[in-house]
Amino acid sequence: MSLILTEEQVQLQDSANAFVADNWTVGELRKLRKDTGKGYPEALWQKAAELGWLAIPFAEEYGGLGLGFAELGVVLEELGRGLVVLPIVSSVVLGGGALRLGGTEDQKKAWLPKVCDGSALLTLASQETSRHDPYAVQTTATRQGNGYVLKGRKVLVPDGHAADAIVVVARTSGALGDRSGLTLFLVDPSAPDVKVHRNLLLDSRVAANVELNDVRVDASAVVGTVDQGADVLDQVLAEAAVALSADMLGGIQQTFEITLDYLKVREQFGAKIGSFQGLKHRAARWFCEKELSKSIVLQTLRALDEKAENALQLASVCKARVSDTARLSGKEGVQMHGGIGVTDEHDIGLFMKRGRVSEMLFGDAAFHRNRFAQMKGY
Repeated sequence: MSLILTEEQVQLQDSANAFVADNWTVGELRKLRKDTGKGYPEALWQKAAELGWLAIPFAEEYGGLGLGFAELGVVLEELGRGLVVLPIVSSVVLGGGALRLGGTEDQKKAWLPKVCDGSALLTLASQETSRHDPYAVQTTATRQGNGYVLKGRKVLVPDGHAADAIVVVARTSGALGDRSGLTLFLVDPSAPDVKVHRNLLLDSRVAANVELNDVRVDASAVVGTVDQGADVLDQVLAEAAVALSADMLGGIQQTFEITLDYLKVREQFGAKIGSFQGLKHRAARWFCEKELSKSIVLQTLRALDEKAENALQLASVCKARVSDTARLSGKEGVQMHGGIGVTDEHDIGLFMKRGRVSEMLFGDAAFHRNRFAQMKGY
């Protein structure tokens, strides 16, 4: 498995890098704290759609480009370098991914072309506890006539406040914590019995809490197979964890480069602080962790595209490794900048916040180490 970008992927990387340079500054992130709308620049979202980025992993028959996660990861890494806020993971990987993997032909034809051109935003509502636990689902879906009635509450739904449709994970059988008995449903968030509450996260991205108060849906709203929704859910969450890892990798690399430049110019005791042996050792360790994270992200993206037998295992290895590196990166970036690193005026703290939030989404390092051990039979 080659861990080198192809010529086409390098061109895509250059295009994404130029896109960020021409359309975004980290300062834009500060403005989103006061935003009460969608929480991302809509004009930028349309530009991303026009470049074809939202269509990357989908089949051409649904308006996609027929490419893979290796290409999507290239884009996400460059967006992560700039801390760009766009709901690509939410719509393309989570909501769109659930339909790509488990949707009916009618569902795919109705929604995927709109996901690809940016005219519709989808997301996934799975989490119900303060920590990522995919099978801890108490939301129920009770059969009634030709459809189902959904009742429950979801938290940390990425971009749920702006979604045109939400794929909801509900329990149709089994007990809390069981993998079996889960079913995915396509729900209209504007329905009268759905309440969506917008929440600003620490890093200025937005997630939502979603309340389902006896929401009625037709049987045609089922995504995948009744009681076997975990088959789709496991794959979607693994892909989301890797996609988010690619975004995190971009932030890690940018944090390192910003800090390295600072070490070369900041003087103390009559010398550049980058010449101090203690900081040299810390920077060297940071560099090694960064490169190891880059390798596992590249390998896992390709494993997803190749449908490798160990792809889900690699996804957990990837998220655990990159989460650890993101935490190290945020800490070292702020500490090596000294007092200025903890001020809101300096960008380095924004990278730390993005890393801290991302490491918790879709499972932190501890969750994925435990999940990897379970998949290996321990």
